[in-house]
Amino acid sequence: MQEEQIVSGFETRTDKDLAILAAEGNADATDALLARYKDAVRSKARKFYMLGGDQDDIIQEGMIGLFKAIQTYDPAGGASFKTYMNICVHNQILNAIEAATAKKHTPLNSSGDLSAAWDIPADVSSNPDELAIYSDTMQLILSDDGKLLSPMEKQVARMLADGHNYREIASQLGRSPKSVDNTIQRIRRKLKDFFD
Repeated sequence: MQEEQIVSGFETRTDKDLAILAAEGNADATDALLARYKDAVRSKARKFYMLGGDQDDIIQEGMIGLFKAIQTYDPAGGASFKTYMNICVHNQILNAIEAATAKKHTPLNSSGDLSAAWDIPADVSSNPDELAIYSDTMQLILSDDGKLLSPMEKQVARMLADGHNYREIASQLGRSPKSVDNTIQRIRRKLKDFFD
């Protein structure tokens, strides 16, 4: 309902007019363009698939592309806003998909509970009793008493198990994404050695 109030009065303006107002810092014009093109972004996002992500992730990337288009559109460039926006949205989605499917980022895209964050052996995951033992063991490994992982590794493992992705973990810990990636790889090696 609030979105309708923000957009009110702007629905008859052209994309070019709204883009110029948005470039001047008019938040209502920005909101009007976001509202005007959100369905187009959703429609475009449906055509893509992202490894390790879902449709909402692709839509979010598309909305980022739309927002970037609003911020950077220059009418003097000769293209209509709609054409420029489609290019920005398309490129943003493709860049996200490329990053998600890059082989070196595969372990970085894992998130969720312990069973989703770490590779559980097939014979364990199919047996409820063994899965319970595995989960209890993982909780012990991640506890303050566990000695298998360093304090940094425990912190990263807990955050990953809580559903944070590697970018969020890096940001919250004040580390580089590469440092978090290295930590995740060490954790995986230690857990593999421990459970093998």
